[in-house]
Amino acid sequence: MIVCITEKPSVGKDIAAILGATTRRDGYFEGNGYYVTWTFGHLCSLKDPADYNEYWRRWSLGALPMIPPRFGIKLQNDEGIQRQFRVIEKLISEADEVINCGDAGQEGELIQRWVYQKAGCTKPVKRLWISSLTDEAIREGFHNLQPSANYQSLYVAGLCRAIGDWVLGINATRLYTLKYGIDRQILSIGRVQTPTLALVVKRQKEIEEFVPRDSWELKTRYRDAIFTSALEPFPTEEKGKAALQSIADKLLKIGNITKKKGSEAPPRLFDLTSLQVEANRKYSFSADLTLKTIQSLYEKKLTTYPRVDTTYLTQDVYKQCGKILNSLTAYQTLLEPLRGKPLKKSSKVFDNSKVTDHHAIIPTGQKPGNLTDEEQKIFDLVAKRFIAAFYPDCRFEQTTVTAKAGDVDFKCLGRVTLDPGWKAVYSTDSAKEPDEKSSASGTKEEESGSIPAFRKGEEGPHKPFLAKKTTQPPKYYTEGTLLKAMETAGSQVDDEELREALKANGIGRPSTRASIIETLFKRGYIRRERKSLRATQAGIDIIGIIKEELLKSAKLTGQWERKLRMIESGDYKAEDFIGEIKKMINDITISVLSDNTNRHISTNIPDSKPEKARKTLSKQDSKKD
Repeated sequence: MIVCITEKPSVGKDIAAILGATTRRDGYFEGNGYYVTWTFGHLCSLKDPADYNEYWRRWSLGALPMIPPRFGIKLQNDEGIQRQFRVIEKLISEADEVINCGDAGQEGELIQRWVYQKAGCTKPVKRLWISSLTDEAIREGFHNLQPSANYQSLYVAGLCRAIGDWVLGINATRLYTLKYGIDRQILSIGRVQTPTLALVVKRQKEIEEFVPRDSWELKTRYRDAIFTSALEPFPTEEKGKAALQSIADKLLKIGNITKKKGSEAPPRLFDLTSLQVEANRKYSFSADLTLKTIQSLYEKKLTTYPRVDTTYLTQDVYKQCGKILNSLTAYQTLLEPLRGKPLKKSSKVFDNSKVTDHHAIIPTGQKPGNLTDEEQKIFDLVAKRFIAAFYPDCRFEQTTVTAKAGDVDFKCLGRVTLDPGWKAVYSTDSAKEPDEKSSASGTKEEESGSIPAFRKGEEGPHKPFLAKKTTQPPKYYTEGTLLKAMETAGSQVDDEELREALKANGIGRPSTRASIIETLFKRGYIRRERKSLRATQAGIDIIGIIKEELLKSAKLTGQWERKLRMIESGDYKAEDFIGEIKKMINDITISVLSDNTNRHISTNIPDSKPEKARKTLSKQDSKKD
């Protein structure tokens, strides 16, 4: 008999139907030689401190750091979970073979492996690895089952992540609470949570301390076109007026006229983070809502696996794209320009070297029906982005005109769209196109759209004026821009190529970033003000009390994330990572215990009742980044 174990009952039901296991039992399906059962997400977790040492039950500075000689796992203390585990344990004991049908990712692998370990599984295990839950994908996946050993490094990376979060989260939370808290309030510290909060606090501080500065830029109007001087902006209006007077009675003479054609490629397909960013920008969806919605679309077989960090497709997906496009019957008008000719195959879309476990998020080819409003909006984003990928580039012509009045050089820029290309997909959207830039080169220089036809050497009177400019503070983070900052370890990046390169050093994983932000809300460390995120006084105080850069630096945390990815690819040793984490918490403990400044956090932290928190934090912080 073959036992298949999925991560959710709904997925188990779908797989059971494909395999012919149609008889429903208590906690599983059976039939055709298969038994299909399921977990409810995490059935197991790392043990709590008191499970290793009774002395660790009590919060004490003298017990820190708490580092077990060997980490162990235990079942969640939930009657329903324990009942389902007994079903799984019995089926495994009777099985000839086990098929791991968990979510095809690091967390899904960890969930399943812990269950097998707890059940004492010694049976051969194979891995079902699929990117969508369509019937066709499930059948193909069972036809190409892989040995479980092929995913050992994926499991080890997930295990290292869990241990790292346990060691840092539990020890640092107790350390800072006991050292700096008052009234027995809990100060929650996390490996990813704390540097993410630090990003919000730093940005808020930059805004609050920002001092605006005025400057005056010399411009002139000639034949209904605005020319900007090459002079540096003037720090005072008086100096600007002096420059203006020096050219007021001089004629403006046209110099060189250059025209350059350019193009703008379609925006990249979605990975999870970019989808969350776009949904936040366009619909003000929270990262958590977008994740739950795209997960629902995946389980409804309408979109591919969502928890991905690549914007590329593999070459073999190309042959399926025509069929997928044809299934999008609600978008017939947008599909018309693509008919009757081969689909474009761009290296910015199809590149095997940029795909590891799963490709970018795209429709599966199943026709949607009975979608919620949120599901329809997210599906629309995914569908239009997929369609746009096969449209031609947007083509434009940029004109640069130089001129001179007296001794002052001027320049005017104009840009005319020759062919909207992919932008036609978004022509009816109320929001601007995704990733829209001011010009092909990403320049911030002012462009005036269509400009008159100038002739080299022509000259005439003009109307100079001063344009006052005031420097602006950086913007508060939104959930979308905070996600991008987490992905790039705090670097401000708009260029898609550079964004791809920085992903390896991002903090958190695509699948966990939304929960990290939600944790900061629940802890009372950040709050929403319309679309922007603001740090509360509690959040500001916690970051202020932390002097150890290892805990709050996004870049340093990004380096840890890179090492976890290297473990996953087999390029870094797990024991080295765990050793470094242990050294890190030792160093932090020594540093904090050596602090004789008598600093304390006096800010009231919402929902931080010590009795309840101390019972739950050890469990929560061992699971969360």
